[in-house]
Amino acid sequence: MPALAPSPALTTRLVAIVVLGVAFVGLTIAITAGVFKDLDLQVARAMHDAWRPQLHGLFQVIAELGGIELTSVLMAGLTFYLWRSGFGSDAFVFVVFIAAQGFELFYKFNLYHPQPPHTVAEVDGPSLTEAFTSQAGVGNSFPSGHVLRAVIVYGLIAFVIRRLSPSPWVRLAAVVGAIAVIVLVAFDRLYLDVHWESDVVGGLLLGAIALLAGTVWLDRPRRPARK
Repeated sequence: MPALAPSPALTTRLVAIVVLGVAFVGLTIAITAGVFKDLDLQVARAMHDAWRPQLHGLFQVIAELGGIELTSVLMAGLTFYLWRSGFGSDAFVFVVFIAAQGFELFYKFNLYHPQPPHTVAEVDGPSLTEAFTSQAGVGNSFPSGHVLRAVIVYGLIAFVIRRLSPSPWVRLAAVVGAIAVIVLVAFDRLYLDVHWESDVVGGLLLGAIALLAGTVWLDRPRRPARK
């Protein structure tokens, strides 16, 4: 049987994945070469000066939006919904979430990029990842896992809602809400000085790659059902 050709939209996304992949590799090389060192320090100092103790609790709560606990529950919920709603193999979109987590751990174990020192970093929101990294002796911070997970999970939820909801207002709210959460989590990482600016950019790039890969899977060409 003839192969189903991808639509122009899917082709665009595949090209975007390649472009973002090249950008991520370029960012990794630049970090290794110390290109971002001065900018990272400038942003960290600015955030340290902007920090206010009365807002600390709020930003610890915001941190939970990108934590492994909440994002894993949301990803499991999306997977379960797709499966129970009759979308079958679409539920396997959760693989991009797991794969991205694998890439994050690979870089944190192998790319020397120490996290901001305790002299500037504030107390982060509670998370299992903190216990894991401290016990494993991982002091590297590239890329930001919180940002990575936020892009993938909230992006995929918004994508599914846009595909399935008949209400234009709900579709718009899903996209705006996802963008707002991602921006909040990204700023939170900088405001608490638990990540460098380059870590956040890395999380955005790697998260965007995984998100696009997930949407390609959900919008993949399908053969018409036989009668």
